[in-house]
Amino acid sequence: MTHDDAGTAAPLFDDLGLSRPMLDALAEVGYETPSAIQAAAIPPLLAGSDVVGLAQTGTGKTAAFALPILDRLETGSGRTQPQALVLTPTRELALQVCEAFERYAARKADVRVLPVYGGQGYGVQLSALRRGVEVVVGTPGRIMDHLDKGTLDLTALRFLVLDEADEMLKMGFAEDVETILADTPDDKQVALFSATMPAAIKRLAQRYLTDPEEITIKGRTTTSANTNQRYLIVSYPQKVDALTRILEVENFDGMIVFVRTKNETETLAEKLRARGFSAAAINGDVPQVQRERIVEHLRSGKLDILVATDVAARGLDVERISHVVNYDISTDPESYVHRIGRTGRAGRSGEAISFITPRERYLLKVIEKATRQPLTQMSLPTAEDINSSRLARFDDAITQALESEDISFFRDVVTHYMQEHDVPEVDVAAALARVLQGDKPLLLDPDAERAQRSRPERRERDSREPRRRSGPPLARYRISVGRRQHAEPRQIVGALANEGGLRREDFGRIDIRGDHSFVELPATLSKETRDRLARTRISGQLIDLTREDGPGDRPRRPSRPDRGVKPTKNRTKKPRHKKSK
Repeated sequence: MTHDDAGTAAPLFDDLGLSRPMLDALAEVGYETPSAIQAAAIPPLLAGSDVVGLAQTGTGKTAAFALPILDRLETGSGRTQPQALVLTPTRELALQVCEAFERYAARKADVRVLPVYGGQGYGVQLSALRRGVEVVVGTPGRIMDHLDKGTLDLTALRFLVLDEADEMLKMGFAEDVETILADTPDDKQVALFSATMPAAIKRLAQRYLTDPEEITIKGRTTTSANTNQRYLIVSYPQKVDALTRILEVENFDGMIVFVRTKNETETLAEKLRARGFSAAAINGDVPQVQRERIVEHLRSGKLDILVATDVAARGLDVERISHVVNYDISTDPESYVHRIGRTGRAGRSGEAISFITPRERYLLKVIEKATRQPLTQMSLPTAEDINSSRLARFDDAITQALESEDISFFRDVVTHYMQEHDVPEVDVAAALARVLQGDKPLLLDPDAERAQRSRPERRERDSREPRRRSGPPLARYRISVGRRQHAEPRQIVGALANEGGLRREDFGRIDIRGDHSFVELPATLSKETRDRLARTRISGQLIDLTREDGPGDRPRRPSRPDRGVKPTKNRTKKPRHKKSK
């Protein structure tokens, strides 16, 4: 049976069959009504059926499988083997899913959740597995490593989830996923979630799922007409300054600033506080009591800016939010829609501002195409804009002070000073403003800013000059997969980045050959990282990474002889044979 999001009235969470601890946990995180995928998937999963769910990222799939799994977990029996395994394509998604499980399990005792992914030391994972966990969330490559080592026992597994299955297959994890599915108990319950249904996913579902309930959610990627959407092209190092300037000139009430990582929430919130703004961070590591206090301060006006991750901001609805800033633009249109949906609610107007680096321009087109709404480009506020805003706020502060009840007392104080020192009123007012301002200048210097902007950040480069990398020196490495294994650059990058904790700038040229490939990676890779990468699988095959050359630039071509000197040739003349008549 196929379900569809056709706009029918959604049920409440109370109607889905969830237990009271799960409902209480949902109330604590602020969830009120289930999304379409949650309303359709939770009842059959609670009933023990296999499920195939087709829905875009950002539609609430994590809660759709996490809530019924947590509801059916057996706890307190002293068991140490995992009961649930969730496979995700990336370590970032694995961490997000873990955070969600932990939040939803807040009212259920003895639920231990472990993320298992490449880039993290084995020691932490091994000690947690020895102590025992109920839920393991991991990437296929690292899960396979633990299975090969015998450190992960899945013989008691009851639930298995494939999250973003199409992405896992695109990244070359198809054979790993099939191996894991085949090596787990036959009577396990399987849930497969995917944004698309390619032939490989269909074959996977037909082979490993038993009479699954098919759920299709047609994505309706739309944004509120009440939200004015703008974007600013800005380099990453300029983001903090750009945000500070926007905060100075925008007339905002409450604001949410979205970033990608938990660490960035704390870092950015601290930088904003240092610049005099009332800001706080919220992420998956923030305890529930502290989270509730922060949200209450945001509602009451004690706090103006909330720096948050996507996961931490789910279910957050505060009327004061007039602005949403995508400090790190979302790579997924659904996530973008969910972010800016925090403002412009219930007929109120809202503002959404997205920071886009030059390399992320393509995401702008993706978002505009998906939402069918153009974003308006904005300019970085100038010194004149900031000065005008500061003077306006200064005027407002004076007007507000003149309306205060105790103004007569201070008028007497000023009058006394004028009579004693024979100073004009305007001079006394100016002196008081100077005292109030302190050492920080009230206005910026526009001339100094223009001079700074006129200086080139880097020397002009001839268009024919090759672009130089700013990352670490590269060396060439060989991996044992190539065209015969249907390896693609995105699979190689995805697998190596996931297992080795590498960044985009850590990759150079990728040269795919018949049965092997060459990849340029940092020459300074640690032995531990190289060992992890050597155990990585692409298309089900160990890549057996080995280093081909030393650090530095790519191998140089042999030098050519000077064109002015004709190279000598050592040729042995062969005797000519006369043709026989």
